[in-house]
This record gives sequence, structure tokens and C-alpha cells, in this order.
Amino acid sequence: MIDKKEREAIIRLIHREVVPAIGCTEPVAVAFAVAKAKETLGQIPDKITVNMSANVLKNAMGVGIPGTGMIGLPIAIALGALIGKSEYGLEVLKDITPDSLEAGKKMIADRKIKISLDKNAPDKLYIEAVCTKGENSAKATVCSEHTRITEIERNGEILFSQTAVKSAENDEETPELKLRKVYDFAMETPLDEIRFVLESAKMNREASEKALAENYGHSLGRTMRGIYEKAIMGDSMLSKILAATSSACDARMAGAMIPVMTNSGSGNQGITATMPVAIYAEETMQSEESLIRALALSHLTVIYIKQSMGRLSALCGCIVASTGSACGITYLMGGTYEQICFAVKNMIANLAGIICDGAKPGCSLKVSGSVTTAVFSAMMAMENKCVQSVEGIIDDDVDRSIRNLTHIASSGMLETDRMILEIMTNKGKEE
Repeated sequence: MIDKKEREAIIRLIHREVVPAIGCTEPVAVAFAVAKAKETLGQIPDKITVNMSANVLKNAMGVGIPGTGMIGLPIAIALGALIGKSEYGLEVLKDITPDSLEAGKKMIADRKIKISLDKNAPDKLYIEAVCTKGENSAKATVCSEHTRITEIERNGEILFSQTAVKSAENDEETPELKLRKVYDFAMETPLDEIRFVLESAKMNREASEKALAENYGHSLGRTMRGIYEKAIMGDSMLSKILAATSSACDARMAGAMIPVMTNSGSGNQGITATMPVAIYAEETMQSEESLIRALALSHLTVIYIKQSMGRLSALCGCIVASTGSACGITYLMGGTYEQICFAVKNMIANLAGIICDGAKPGCSLKVSGSVTTAVFSAMMAMENKCVQSVEGIIDDDVDRSIRNLTHIASSGMLETDRMILEIMTNKGKEE
């Protein structure tokens, strides 16, 4: 039984980690840092310098910036300086207008923006934005979380500073989680205290429906709802789950001005943690209570795993998010805690090798593949089938299985991460 104080701490944690965003969260976080530096400067800068960690750069190179029809960091930086408001958080660019877009393009053409890689960044999510106007300058630093300001400086004077790197281990506000506690919280918490999770399904469903009406990115969702659905997949629950999930991803990766509810700093993770659960609940006519508890289970499972994996890594976040949805679907199927553990192990055994090679329209392909595995893993779990501890990185203990995965992602794949960025930044160059 979770006591009231800890339950309230977990609820605050979910509120912190499940928030709205417009656009891919890495370039948006850069725009947020620039907006904060501009606000500290007190005027539109004539020069902007941004240094960032490799993982931020990797996730910002090939993704559409909302409302611009453009790809990459320069326009995100320009708009952060021109119209960005840090108070909007991950919706920092929502006030974009045609005029501001043209002004942003001119700022780029006039070479007022400089972007560099910080090879010694203290965290995989690290951004340092400096805005200069004449003799005045201001700096804002973001570290460990997409909107976590760790330092503000103006003309060399530090106005604000806090610990550079934040983690679950050194953050007193973050409750210590295990999968059993995640499950107990989702099952035992009074319904009215977690009813707010329904908003994540509502927002992401609206994003999915808008995306299905247009051609965004690779239009994977629309393709799945087209002629191939009936010919190959049939009008099945699985096809509906895949189309709804991948279409929302299509839209946000292409830069649509459509808000989605994130999880642990990622819109794709938020979409993947909610849409499969919501569609399954709808198709099987589940009660509102069952949907709320399934969504809470899915979201908190993702948050738990990301605590030890970190926000950015060489491992694709869809692995974690689809593991959350596998738990939610298993619960909706009538699964026990033991069967939910089976689903988690099945997911880790299957998807542990998917790399993150940056945010981009092609992410919808990875999302759809991981969601398919989530459904299969839940089906296996309901038959009491799971990958055993003699196989690969799976342990008898589900939490140790999760740690094995996250340790590989956070430490074991550092060289993989470096190689991915090297390949991405050297494409087209002669060897």
C-alpha cells in the first residue's frame, strides 16, 4: 500500500513529466534556451551563439520546425530569439507568424547565428545559448531536462544558478520507483487523483486525427488506413492502433503546428505511451476507470524506465514508450501483475537493439514497429509466455531486466552514440 505522501509525490512527478509540446522537443528546447537568454538580455539580439551536447544536435538536425516548413536548428534558434517565450515551456514557438518567419529567415541569411558542438558537455541533454546586442550579452543554460534552466548570466554576472546535472538519485522530489510500485500506484490511487491522464489521450488523439487528414512526413498513418489496410492487414484493431500512433508521429516530426502530450521530454514517447492504450480501450469498450488506470500504468512505467536510462541516449525512446503501452494493454486484457512483468521482459528481449539516429520523419516507422511488438508482447504475456533469464539480457527479476537495458543505453552504447553522430554529420563527404 502506497501512503498518501508518496502517492502525492508520484502524482507531482507525472504532472512534471507529462506536459504539452509543439514540435520535436530537442530543437524546441534550444529555442527555449535562446528565448530565456533573449529575455535576460531584454532586446532582440544581433548575434546568437548556441553550444550543445551531441545528443541534442543529433535529435535536431533532421526534424521539421513547427509552422515553418523548414528543417533543423537555425530557424528554431532565430524564432526563439524573435517570438519565443520561455513561460510557454515546450510550446515556446506557438506565437509564430508569417512575418516572424520571414524575419527568422533573414536572421539566418545575415549569418547572425552560430551553432557548435560541446564535446565536454556535462550531460547528454545540454544547451548553452548566448544572445548579444552591442556590448551587452546574456546566457541561459539548460541541462538534464528540456526546460530546466541551470544558469542565467548577464554581462558576466550570474543571476541564477543551480546544480548542473539532475538525476533521480540526487533529486529529493523524485520518488524511488520499482515496477511493483508503479503497478500498485496505478491500481490503488483514487480515480479522481489521476483522472488528469485522460487529457493525454484526448490531446494525442486529436493530433492523430488531424494528422490523418493531411500528408505529413512519410504519411505512414495514412498509408496504413489506405488500400493496403484491407488488402494486407484487414480492418483490425492492430491496424487502427498502428495508424493512430504513427500518424501523430508523422505530423510532429514533419513540423506540424499540432500540440501533443509528451512523456519524459518526448512527444513520440507520449504518443506511443497513450494511443495504443486508448485505441485498445475504445475497441474493447473498456470503462473509463480501466482506461485511466491503464494510462497511468503506461505513463508511469515510461517515467520509471527513463529515470535510469536518461532523457537522451543511443537507444530509441520508442522501446521505453511501447513498453509502457504493453503494460497498459496487458492490464486492459485482464492481466495480472505477473503477466505485466512478462510483457516487460518480452519487450526488452525484442527491442533492445533499436538505435536512435536522431529525430526525423522516419521515426514513425520505428514507432509503428515498437507498437506492433507491444501488442504481441501483451498477447504472449496473457498466455503466460515470456523470455526466460537464460536468454540474453533478461533476468528473473523484472527490475533487474530493466536496469540491464538502461545500463546498456546509458553506458554501454556511448561509442555507438558517437559513431551515429559521426555518420550523420559526414554524409555526402568524401572518405
